[in-house]
Amino acid sequence: MKLIKLLLTLVLALQTLSASQTTNDDTKLKKMIGRMLLIGFPNEDINENSEIVRQIKSYELGGVILFDRFYSDRSKTKNISSPKQLQRLTSKLKSFSTKPLLISVDQEGGKVARLKPAYGFSQTASAKQISALHVEEAKAIYKAQAQMLKKSGINCDFAPVVDLAVNPKNMVIYGLERSYGSDSKEVVKYAKIFMDSLKNENIFSVLKHFPGHGSSLGDSHKGFVNISNTWSEIELEPYKELIKSNDISMIMTAHVFNSQLDAKYPATLSYKVNTQLLREKLGYRGVLISDDLQMKAVSKHYSLKEIVALAINSGVDILLFGNQLATQDVDELIEVILSQVKSGAISQKRISESNKRIEELHKKRKKL
Repeated sequence: MKLIKLLLTLVLALQTLSASQTTNDDTKLKKMIGRMLLIGFPNEDINENSEIVRQIKSYELGGVILFDRFYSDRSKTKNISSPKQLQRLTSKLKSFSTKPLLISVDQEGGKVARLKPAYGFSQTASAKQISALHVEEAKAIYKAQAQMLKKSGINCDFAPVVDLAVNPKNMVIYGLERSYGSDSKEVVKYAKIFMDSLKNENIFSVLKHFPGHGSSLGDSHKGFVNISNTWSEIELEPYKELIKSNDISMIMTAHVFNSQLDAKYPATLSYKVNTQLLREKLGYRGVLISDDLQMKAVSKHYSLKEIVALAINSGVDILLFGNQLATQDVDELIEVILSQVKSGAISQKRISESNKRIEELHKKRKKL
């Protein structure tokens, strides 16, 4: 009888230990997944009770993205209203995170700028306007913008755009003056000035939109964009040159479908584009971030489970959910990715690889 009781006690102890180990493993894995997420949130100010703060603390989130206005209501302020308010917000975000936190914006200059003169920030010229200036003038402008970002507490800028202005009918890049031109050498020259200015202020730059959005006719915010018949290999030239310089912090992959590169998936979800082309053929070793995964180019055609599994397995290291075009619950997102890892749909090796690249990215900045 005593032996039976002893065996039962041993079995229960082992079950408890196993359950505890599983819980610990899940907690660790959730934090590794959290490091791969960059999230938008709806507050001008935060405190210890804010949802984004809980998420940063619980999951060690990789980063946040800030917007000035809500996409669905341009009259309503989201994260940015004045220089002092932004300084307070970014300072609090950093204080609540125990690991390096990417605090990012889209600040290209021209029409794509979250820090606007209307809120008290300085105006910066568009890429097209910059491309008409002497190199020294461009350096002065980008130096001032980088200093403004640094003072505001921003450490990651989704810029510069290295798409070539090869299609005058393109309203997303060409029409908004977001490109430095159709000559890849000119694009590289001015993009490098922008990148160096950010680097000098310890801010990460993000090249976009790989493998090239300049020839497109559609807007990936609104739906499927097929560049199969308009894209050419020349659009890879800026990436080739800048990868050779070994000075890229991050690259953003685009929601463009290109059957020349992958007959099935858009670039953001494509192993052929993100691993075979970008990493293996072009030799890129750094962090790859997705464009906003709530854009309709992908969200209309794939489920959340499919999006995260395809993106991560394709080679994407950071998943961007801007919470502008839709609302994505972070707890649900973490659980979906966790379940995909446990089922084998996402390899744990890929989670570890991305965490290592993200860690190396922050280590590199510390050395600057």
